[in-house]
Amino acid sequence: MAPLRALLRFDACLAGGALALMLLIPLLEIVARPLLGRGVENGPALVQHLGLILAMFGALVAERGGHLTSLGAGLAAAGHPALARSARLLALAGSALISGMLAQASWVFVASEMAMASPLAYGLPGWVMEAAMPAGFLLLGFRLGWRLVDALPWRGLTALALPLAGWLFAAHFDGATLPIFPFALGLGVILLCGAPIFAVLGGLALALFWMEGQPLAAVPLSHYQITVNPSLPALPLFTLAGLVFSRTGAAGRLGTLFTALFGGGALGTAVAGALLCSFFTALTGGSGVTILALGGLLLPLLTRAGFPERRGIGLVTSASALGVLLAPSVPLIMYAIIARVPINTMFLAGLLPALVMVAFLLLAGGFLGRNGAVAGRPVVPAPVVSRRQAILAAKWEILAPAVAIGAMVSGLATPMESAALTAAYAILTQTLAHRELDLKGLGASLVETAQIIGGIMLILGMALGLTNFLVDAGIPDQMVEWVRAVLPNRYVFLSALTLFLLLAGALMEIYAALVVLVPLLLPVALSYGIDPVHFGVIFLASLEIAFLFPPAGLNIYFASALFRKPLGEVAASVLPAVGAMILGALCIALLPGLSTWLPGLFQN
Repeated sequence: MAPLRALLRFDACLAGGALALMLLIPLLEIVARPLLGRGVENGPALVQHLGLILAMFGALVAERGGHLTSLGAGLAAAGHPALARSARLLALAGSALISGMLAQASWVFVASEMAMASPLAYGLPGWVMEAAMPAGFLLLGFRLGWRLVDALPWRGLTALALPLAGWLFAAHFDGATLPIFPFALGLGVILLCGAPIFAVLGGLALALFWMEGQPLAAVPLSHYQITVNPSLPALPLFTLAGLVFSRTGAAGRLGTLFTALFGGGALGTAVAGALLCSFFTALTGGSGVTILALGGLLLPLLTRAGFPERRGIGLVTSASALGVLLAPSVPLIMYAIIARVPINTMFLAGLLPALVMVAFLLLAGGFLGRNGAVAGRPVVPAPVVSRRQAILAAKWEILAPAVAIGAMVSGLATPMESAALTAAYAILTQTLAHRELDLKGLGASLVETAQIIGGIMLILGMALGLTNFLVDAGIPDQMVEWVRAVLPNRYVFLSALTLFLLLAGALMEIYAALVVLVPLLLPVALSYGIDPVHFGVIFLASLEIAFLFPPAGLNIYFASALFRKPLGEVAASVLPAVGAMILGALCIALLPGLSTWLPGLFQN
């Protein structure tokens, strides 16, 4: 069984190896250019195509770990055993069939690239890397089918039958015109049954192209286009840097620093907690990671400062959502790529709005008011640590954003190279300076990054296929006309936009929302004269609040698991914070200078 288990984990080796090369090649480029006058042959393109391997095989790692994003278990979590089992079977069977269809459409795309035989680097044909798409989708379908038939004989053959059936169906009807209603109905059913979001989005994109009789290869083409985007390697590299920090004692050192800077009383601890959560979420790329890494540290500090436990849970859970606007946040980079705004501009644009959101959370949320902490509650003094000691202990962590932003804003490095420098900085400081990261921990960070990015990239690719169809169909132009007719006033539109995004963020994973909604809503915003940078900040500020709304907002699930509290109790604890953050998002929407002043200052 050991060789079989090792074989089943080849996906982690491929994805982790691709990520390691994505880190090393930009670093070699930075060193080689001044010394040799040239870098790695076609290095950026090579890194981008390694991102395709990372995406496909990272998705396999995510599936093996049960981390492919869905809207929840749905009917598969129903109390009735027969209904739950039937729902699970439908979700897995539908997803395996769709994976087979996507594999066949990807093969058509790769076959067309093989006919061109254009070299990528060092004589390596580009189609060799692109073949990861049909192979990855086929293996994904097999894995999903394997879960479906775990109790049946001839398990391997039965599991392969589902993606193979999808492959044959797509091959037979490619270019044909098929009605969309049966597809839409089936996709709605498997979504409710807990199917992964990538399968539902990919299936809907295929159905729309079938409805128009267009080639299905357009869907994997969209997946390929976004995966090899020149700026996209920044996503896994910044994520790797954050996960390295989260695996070491960085959280504890930062907690000590922020407490030393703002004091250990109720006021100082609340400010320190909110700022620390925001900073750590930006650093690690995930609010759920922040809750898990800092929750056990911050909640005792808050209760010791006089906060009741429920208020402390509410502050940690809500503040962990606020780092999306701070560099080097992954959603911030993702918006810049989709909206074609310079990444360094978005880094600067998010700074003041992020502070505004923290201020609204603390003030309007009541954490700094008389009711923030319980009057007369015994306050246990925090351990005294001098600011100088705390700064020296956390110096490597607090310099990380300066490395990420400075290299990019100064023009010394591309977004890809800046991300590689940040990841290398995180690895070197935690390995050599603190000696808290060994080879095993680094390998685990590589695989965990591959798992996170693989699941995200599947969603992004399928969502882009859907979005491209909607754009080609002229849907954004129709939306501009309709919205302008219904909401002629700019400020009414901005308020409605904020509330709509809150709802959308509660129903859609943030990365799917970015890919699907930005191309549709940005033209509408531009028609009102709204700057794309300002629109991006509004978009992200609204979606970060949605981290607190089920079913797609996962913060309350993480908090419930960590603090061992019922979901209802955690949800009630964040309600004052949600209201305060909505007011902050409206303030950002109605005051564009908060988003555009700092980028304009540096551009001038």
